[in-house]
Amino acid sequence: MKAYSAEFLEQLYRTLYTIRLFETECIKLYRQGLIIGYFHPYMGEEAIATGACAALRDDDYIVSTHRGHGHCIARGGKLKKMAAEVLGRETGYCKGRGGSMHIADIATGNIGANGIVGGGLPIGVGAAMGVRVRGGDQVTVIFFSDGASNNGVFAESLNLAAIYDLPVVFMLENNQYAVTSPVEEMSRVPDLYKRGAGYGVEAHQVDGNDVLAVYEKACEAVDTCRAGKGPVLLEARTYRHGGHHVNDPGAYMPKERLEYYLARDPVKRARSNLLEHARYTDADIEAVEQDITRQMEEAIEFGKNSAQPSVGAFIEEVAAGRVCTAHHLHSPVCDAHPTVNIDVETREIMVREALNEAMREEMLRDERVFVMGEGIAQRGGSYKVTVGLLDEFGPKRVIDTPISEASFTGMGVGAAITGMRPVVEILFIDFSSLIIDQIVNQAAKYRFMSGGRGRVPMVLRTQGGSGNGLAAQHSQSLEAWYYHVPGLKVVMPSTAYDAKGLLKSAIRDEDPVMFIEHKLLYMEKGPVPNKDYTIELGVGDIKRPGSDVTLIAWSGMVKRTLAAAEELAAQGIDAEVIDPRTLVPLDKEMILESVRKTERLVIVQEAVRRGGVASDIASIVQEEAFDYLDAPIRILAGKNTPIPFNVNLEKACVPRQEEIVGAVTEMFNA
Repeated sequence: MKAYSAEFLEQLYRTLYTIRLFETECIKLYRQGLIIGYFHPYMGEEAIATGACAALRDDDYIVSTHRGHGHCIARGGKLKKMAAEVLGRETGYCKGRGGSMHIADIATGNIGANGIVGGGLPIGVGAAMGVRVRGGDQVTVIFFSDGASNNGVFAESLNLAAIYDLPVVFMLENNQYAVTSPVEEMSRVPDLYKRGAGYGVEAHQVDGNDVLAVYEKACEAVDTCRAGKGPVLLEARTYRHGGHHVNDPGAYMPKERLEYYLARDPVKRARSNLLEHARYTDADIEAVEQDITRQMEEAIEFGKNSAQPSVGAFIEEVAAGRVCTAHHLHSPVCDAHPTVNIDVETREIMVREALNEAMREEMLRDERVFVMGEGIAQRGGSYKVTVGLLDEFGPKRVIDTPISEASFTGMGVGAAITGMRPVVEILFIDFSSLIIDQIVNQAAKYRFMSGGRGRVPMVLRTQGGSGNGLAAQHSQSLEAWYYHVPGLKVVMPSTAYDAKGLLKSAIRDEDPVMFIEHKLLYMEKGPVPNKDYTIELGVGDIKRPGSDVTLIAWSGMVKRTLAAAEELAAQGIDAEVIDPRTLVPLDKEMILESVRKTERLVIVQEAVRRGGVASDIASIVQEEAFDYLDAPIRILAGKNTPIPFNVNLEKACVPRQEEIVGAVTEMFNA
C-alpha cells in the first residue's frame, strides 16, 4: 500500500461513513413514511464514489445515477440540503422537486442524479464537449451501473467520447445486478470493462470495495483525461447490500455471495486502514463517528422541520416556465415586432440563408454557441443551412457527429447545463423518436427538477412536413409530441424573416427550444432586415389583416392559407390570417382578439387532427371566446394515415388551398 497521510485516510473514512449513515437514516425515514416514492440505497458501493471524487478538482464535473446520494456526499454535498430534498422540502437542493432520484448540486459540479438508467451518460459526455469547445481542462466522471452498460446510449456515448478525445472517466459501478437480473445472465462477457477495447478506449477493472484502489486508479484515469488522452473506462466491481430499492428484499441474491462481499465491506476496510496505517485507536475512530452522527442528526432534524413547498408558488413557477424568457433581448430593429418594419432596409434571401445568418451572427456574438449534427460541417447539412460555418468557426464549434441521435442530443443537454449554448440538428423530425428520453426526460425537466437552479439553453433544430416524396418515415408533422411536454418551447417559422429572428431568440433563450422547420420552405425567399433583429418567442404575427373570419396556420400551411385568403377576398370574404410562429409559448391573446373581432375561426394544420395543436387552440377559443362565435370552429388537418410515397396520394393527405376556401365558404353559407 502506498503511503498516505493520516488526514487523508481519515477524510476518506469520514466520507464513507457519512454515506453509510445517511443511507441508514433514510431507510428509517422511509419505513416511517416520511420519505415517499422509491429510495435506492448505495450501501456497499460507497468506496466508488468516495475514491473517484477524491481524485477530482473542485471545478471538475460528475454525473450521477438514481442511486446518487453517495455521489453527492462524496462531491461535497451539504447533508442538510440532501436530507431536506429526500424529504421533499423547500430547503432541499431541488426545492423538493427532484427527490431521492434527482439530486443535483450545480455549485459543486454535480450535474445531477438521474431516474433514467443510462440517461446521464450522454449528458456527461456533453459536459466534456463543452470543456473541449471552451478550451478548458476539467474532467467529467460519469457514474453508471452495469445495467446501463447494456443500454444503447452507453455504446453511443463511449464512441462519441472516443472520437472527440473527450476528458471523460466512465465509472461503471458493477454491483452485479440490473434491478434483479444478474450481470452474468445479461452479458456474455461479464468483465464489462473489456467493452472499451471495441471503441479504442483505455479500460481497467478495479476492486470497488477498496477505496484506495479506486482512488489510485481514478487518479490515473483523471490524469490521462486532463492530458488530452481520454476517455477512460473503469469498471469497479462491487456488490450492493440489499435489493434494488428499500422495498425489494433481494431474495434473488445468493446468501453465499452476499456474505462474501459483506466480509469485504468498504467501510470496514477503510476503518482498518485507519487502525493499521494511520495508527488510530478505536477511541479515535469513535470520536470521528460521533462527530458525523451529530451532523447527521442535525441534518435530519433540519429536513423534518423545513417547510413543505408552497402549492401556490409552485403553480406560479410552472406557469412562468411556459412564458418567454427572451425579455433580455435588445436589438436595434424589430425586437418582438410582429411584422417587418417598412422603414428598415431589407433584402430578399432564402429561409435557409436566414437560418444560416442567425447561427453565424449568434456564434460571432457569443463564443458559447456551437452547432453539431450529422453532416452539418463539411457538407453544410442536407439542406445547406450550415454552409460556410465550418470555414469560419472551425471544427471545435461546428461539429459533425455520428448517426447517434440519442447521445449527441444528450451531449447538447450536458453542454448546455454546464454553460454552453449548443444548436443541435436532427436531420428529420421523424428521427426525433430516437431522442425522446434526452429531450423529454432530461432537457425539458432539468430546470424544474433542479428547483430552478439549472438551465438548459439549447436549440434542437429539425425539419418536418411532407411534399418531397420521402414517404412515411421522413415526412411527419410531429409538433404535437413536443407541444405536450412542459419545459419545452416549440417554434415553427414560415418566412425568412421569422426564421432568422426566432432562431436568434431561441439561441439566447434559457430553456430548450424545439425549432421545427418545414422542408418545403428552405428555398422560399422573403424580406429580411439588414440590421440585427430578434423576434420574441410567444409573439404571433398577423400575416393578413381581415374582418370576417380568422384563419390560423403555421409553418408550411401559412403560404397556402394566405393564398386561400386571397381567393376568398375575390368572393367578398375578408379573412384574417394569423401565424402563431411559436406554439409554446402561444400568443393566445392575439388569437382571442382576432376571433372576438371576426366571430369565426378555421384552424389549418398539416399534422393529423387527433391529439393535435389545432384541437388545443380550438378548446382555448371555445372556453374563452365562446360567446363571440357565430359558427362552429372548423379544423382542417392531415388525414389520419402515414404519409404515402405516391405524389398524388401525398398531396391528398394534407389540407389543400381549395379545402380551406371550401370550409370558409360553407361557414358563411350555412
